[in-house]
Amino acid sequence: DFWLAAGAGAIAAAAADSWATEIGVALGGEPRSISSGTPLPRGISGGVTAAGTLGGAAGAAVIAGTVLIIGWSVPVAIAAAFAGVLGMIIDSILGATLQVRRICPTCGTGTEQSVHECGSSTQIFHGVRWMENDMVNTLATLSGAVVAVIVFIAIA
Repeated sequence: DFWLAAGAGAIAAAAADSWATEIGVALGGEPRSISSGTPLPRGISGGVTAAGTLGGAAGAAVIAGTVLIIGWSVPVAIAAAFAGVLGMIIDSILGATLQVRRICPTCGTGTEQSVHECGSSTQIFHGVRWMENDMVNTLATLSGAVVAVIVFIAIA
């Protein structure tokens, strides 16, 4: 069950992050930076809303429920639920603090791309050069696996 918890925790973290993003953007409220509380435009990494956070928790719960439906143990399901929510929070923290943000010097548009659609090379104005969205997602998903194992060991 140790490995099942790790796998379920990773999937729950990824699901929670995806659900939080989609539901937060769709239903919204004003997104705020998880690290500073300042308002952010919708869809910017590190921004959170109540609707998005609840949506992410629902995504983690769906994975935990699926774990039970397919016959895995209750401790694995509990570990997955906790890991999903914490993985979503870790994703937001990394997105707000370390994820690279770029701006196009030609048109002033913010982007995650190194070359903007207008053809200009962008400049980094925030974050770590190699900490792009894919790296944030990878680290948050791995954190879900680790958290799930810790929770599983604690309760099993």
